[in-house]
Amino acid sequence: MTLACNRAHISRSAAFLIALLLGLLAGCSSAPIGQHAASGPAVGKAQAEVQIRAMGLIGVPYRYGGTSPATGFDCSGLIHYVYREAAGIELPRTTAGLSALRTDRPPADALQPGDLLLFKVKGGRKVNHAGIYVGDGRFVHAPSSGGRVRLDQLVDRYWQRGYAGARRVLN
Repeated sequence: MTLACNRAHISRSAAFLIALLLGLLAGCSSAPIGQHAASGPAVGKAQAEVQIRAMGLIGVPYRYGGTSPATGFDCSGLIHYVYREAAGIELPRTTAGLSALRTDRPPADALQPGDLLLFKVKGGRKVNHAGIYVGDGRFVHAPSSGGRVRLDQLVDRYWQRGYAGARRVLN
């Protein structure tokens, strides 16, 4: 098989897996106790595009300062890329800039797909990590050196301890 065929096969497989995962997430009528359920109206087109784009990047390597799937992402580079590509929105390129956004700040029990999640991790006093909420208590983020873009649960103790709020960019 040629390289182009391999890429096409991987792209189709990834698209199928993303569609399957989104279907499973959408099929949940309520979240288990302790998880954050999406509330409000059905997921809009921009929210769905952000979800799909973010989840399609799972597995891309972490790279400090990274801003593309070809070279890797850091957390804010991932967010900047996803929102630009999926929704045509230019967001700040740093966690400090994301934290300073003057947008709605939804409570943790009313998160919607596409909301930005902010964290103060590793004893930080300022926001130093961010991710994209994709529904059903889960978020996509680029966690650390040597890691890869991944899907985690907001209810995990580590993320709960560092949770510093959310920003709603998509209304």
